[in-house]
Amino acid sequence: MTDTLKITDDVLPKFPKHVKFKYNKPRDEWVILAPERLVKLDMVAVEILKLVDGEKSVKNISIELSQKFNAPKDIILKDVTDMLQDLSDKGFIEENG
Repeated sequence: MTDTLKITDDVLPKFPKHVKFKYNKPRDEWVILAPERLVKLDMVAVEILKLVDGEKSVKNISIELSQKFNAPKDIILKDVTDMLQDLSDKGFIEENG
C-alpha cells in the first residue's frame, strides 16, 4: 500500500499516467477519466484542474485563481488544498517529483 499524499501549499500536483483530465465534447463537460472510473466536475474543480501541470505548486495555483477571480488568497488556498486532497485520496492526483 502506498502512503497517502498530504497536500500542502508547496506540493506540485499532477495527474498519474493512468488518469486523464479532458473535455468531453459531445456532452459539453470536463471529466476525469481513469480505468473503469469517470468523475464529472463542477466549474470550480475545472478551473483548478486546468492549472494542474506538475510544475505549479498548490500555492501558485491558488494565487493565480485568486487573481483571476478577485477572491481572497487564503480562502482559495483552502478550497484548492481540500479539493486536491480529496482527489489525491482517491488516486487521481499525485506529487511531481
